Amino acid sequence: MGIVFNEEKKVFLLNTKNTSYQFRIAEFGFLEHLYYGRKVNESVDYLPVRLRHGFEANPYEMKKDRSLCLDLLEQEYPGFGVSDFKTSACSVIHADGSNCIDFRYVSHRIYDGKYIMKEMPSLRQKDGDWMTLEVVLRDVATKVEVTLLYGVLESCDVITRHAIIQNMEDTTIFLNAAHSTCLTFPTDRMDQIDFYGSWGHERNAQRTAVRHGKSVVDSIRGISSHYYNPTIVLCDQDATETAGNCYGTALVYSGNFAITVEVNDFKQTRMVAGIHPDTFLWQLQPGESFTTPEAVMSFSSEGLTRLSHNYHDVVRHFLVPEKFEDQRCPVLLNNWEATMIDFDEEQLIQIAQSGKALGVEMFVMDDGWFGRRTNEFRGLGDWQCNLEKLPSGIAGLSKKIHDLGLKFGIWIEPEMVSEDSKLYEEHPEWCIKIPGRNPTWQRYQLILDYSRDEVVEAMFQQIYDEFKDAQIDYIKWDMNRSMTDRYSTALESNRQGELCHRYVLGFYKLMDKLTTAFPDVRFEGCCGGGGRFDLGVLYYAPQIWCSDDTDAIERIGIQHGTSFFYPPCTMGSHVSVCPNQQTGRSVSIDTRASVAYYGTFGYELDPDELSEEEKEAVKKQIEYYKKYADVSAFGEYYRLTDLGEEFVAFMSVARDKSKAVFTFVQLKTSANKGIIYVKLQGLEEDKTYEIPELGLELSGACLMYAGLPMPVMKSDYTAKTFTLLQK
Repeated sequence: MGIVFNEEKKVFLLNTKNTSYQFRIAEFGFLEHLYYGRKVNESVDYLPVRLRHGFEANPYEMKKDRSLCLDLLEQEYPGFGVSDFKTSACSVIHADGSNCIDFRYVSHRIYDGKYIMKEMPSLRQKDGDWMTLEVVLRDVATKVEVTLLYGVLESCDVITRHAIIQNMEDTTIFLNAAHSTCLTFPTDRMDQIDFYGSWGHERNAQRTAVRHGKSVVDSIRGISSHYYNPTIVLCDQDATETAGNCYGTALVYSGNFAITVEVNDFKQTRMVAGIHPDTFLWQLQPGESFTTPEAVMSFSSEGLTRLSHNYHDVVRHFLVPEKFEDQRCPVLLNNWEATMIDFDEEQLIQIAQSGKALGVEMFVMDDGWFGRRTNEFRGLGDWQCNLEKLPSGIAGLSKKIHDLGLKFGIWIEPEMVSEDSKLYEEHPEWCIKIPGRNPTWQRYQLILDYSRDEVVEAMFQQIYDEFKDAQIDYIKWDMNRSMTDRYSTALESNRQGELCHRYVLGFYKLMDKLTTAFPDVRFEGCCGGGGRFDLGVLYYAPQIWCSDDTDAIERIGIQHGTSFFYPPCTMGSHVSVCPNQQTGRSVSIDTRASVAYYGTFGYELDPDELSEEEKEAVKKQIEYYKKYADVSAFGEYYRLTDLGEEFVAFMSVARDKSKAVFTFVQLKTSANKGIIYVKLQGLEEDKTYEIPELGLELSGACLMYAGLPMPVMKSDYTAKTFTLLQK
């Protein structure tokens, strides 16, 4: 069974296919974490050792016995202010102004299936082998309760967590910290891998040793952000892609977050993850409750690749919308890099026709089609077609695109408003800004206040009315700024600390309404590119634009870091113009395609500006992707090398091992160089694989253990993609 409670030892045992997670009801009702790691079938309650430590505080119930102190007891969900001085999971301000919270065990229940979260995205139950554990804790001095919920998905080696905090008092309280999960380790000999970046440079994998004190990965930008991703790996210091203990945590959340890793003087490591407390203060009136976002945890004893595969499997099968599970995105052509905002209907039709001739399957119209949008200073918030640009309207244009034999997609940015817009003129109070202060601009736009239901409803109605009669197959949802000047005219002064989270709930509400109203439309998340690449968005959209940086060489690093938690099929990845608009670099169109194959393949260019040689290359690329996307985008992905200066290699293998796609990129050439051998992964040892591009037939064992010699390529930024077909 996935969850068992040992009544005699008061131990909860949560087991997946390969892992175990254990905690117990310790002295005086403290909930004590025991173990997370490789599967063990018996209780490990023998692990905690009680020792007297100098200058450490003790619970009152211990009386003259000083062998138990909360600063050493590895609590499952630690409170605040009662001698556990590490980062707390929950903090409360009571009516009398005190802020201590001391949770103790009250009850629990175990049941088949997965708990349900109503207002926020979470992993879906579907047909998985789920079980749920609910544990109720209560503060010893008040009636504040927390229910810890654990979802156990045996087949994927995944455990999910979140908490519901309820005020059972007769007075109002305030939450100023409400995290989703806490995980502790009895060692400081660990590495931390997190993913930093900036606009156009997202999710760079950064590996450091955990250190005494606190290390925080976070965002206070209102979005999960370009700068840090709401994911983290803790692992053995000698862990590699194929060996070592690795622990992952990913938040199903799209707003301000904090993941804190802390090591204390006793060499214990604690990781706490959830909503960022610095931008959070939530009022709980009597009887009210607050639900934290879901955290998805997984463990691998076989290195980082296996951990990544656990997350890839659960995202593909238990998170993205079921209609689009394992469904390839049509090869698309987006007009942005061809025309930007300055276009008309005739231009768009011409670009679409040219794309169709090359094999493109869908045309996507980007920014500039609506309201007063003649430049980037105006128009956002008015989602009605500009008939001067597009006389046929959205319905007419979409029909013309479909008549060409193409699907039709469109860009929106429904969370934003320009001051030069009809919406702002009618409802200036509908945006986030502080009365009496000039607001901060970013891209000359402001953020709509999605903590207000009427704003969410107005945006839904505008978009629904404009799109309901059109033939729309794909919607790219953008969001191009960070949140500043945090204030809502709809919230009282003592509730302004709720704005950031309420905004995220409003974003989810609108996503839910639109995806429900247009169930056959494929949505793509976008936030200045990769600024909101998180599990929360993937619940509604099966893919996210990976980065606005479309330079193929830059994309190697971006997609490398993204792949630690997110499968290639979720990564929006296209071939764009050269010289590249972001970096000025020029690389061959084949290199650009070789990188873009590992994602949702498409083009960001004007086909009429391609040479005849490039057009022929594009035709072959599209044909290749259509044939092998089930492998390159949906197979098991392997990072074969680190991001070196000379070369990088990666591959995807079909689930049944019958075929694979392997790419080698030479980043830097040199004179008189030796042969590079790359060892492949994920193949069947005793099967023979044909590699048509090399005219070779080799066993999986040879390819994985002896390696494959790479051809000599005498130029920088040259890529070769090879196909492996099982004989």
